[in-house]
Amino acid sequence: MGVTRAIYPGSFDPLTLGHLDVIERARAMFPDLIVAIASNEPKGPLFTAAERAALIREALPANSTVRVEVFDGLLVEFARQQETFVVIRGLRAISDFEFEFQMALMNRRLEPRLETVFLTPQEEFTFLSSRIVKEVARLGGDVTPFVPTHVTAALRNKFGKT
Repeated sequence: MGVTRAIYPGSFDPLTLGHLDVIERARAMFPDLIVAIASNEPKGPLFTAAERAALIREALPANSTVRVEVFDGLLVEFARQQETFVVIRGLRAISDFEFEFQMALMNRRLEPRLETVFLTPQEEFTFLSSRIVKEVARLGGDVTPFVPTHVTAALRNKFGKT
């Protein structure tokens, strides 16, 4: 019997079109997909975990079966709680690979049943990161080509831009 459930974890601060592309690709492979938002980000997120969850839910189609969950602590513990042992990670560039590979090995060491599947986004999104989007938005730049419309509005609200 094949695996039908996977977890796509991340900070999603904010959600980008690259994230949505990976969600759609993962959803095509795993009918039961959990988008897991890390709440204890040491990066100091711009949006709260609840805000990030709401932004993701709003971006999903009305009939989507994708679940959006917030988790705190180790991903392997969340995976055990969900009884889900496939993790989806997006790779934009070679520079992502070393870190993601190390994390995949550590996760598998902590939970031997856990496998990581790496997905690459469409080429048009390979340069895109939440960090860059936040910086462009903070400086008043146009982020509409990079994020859903409601995320653009949320960023403008956070940075006091109209």
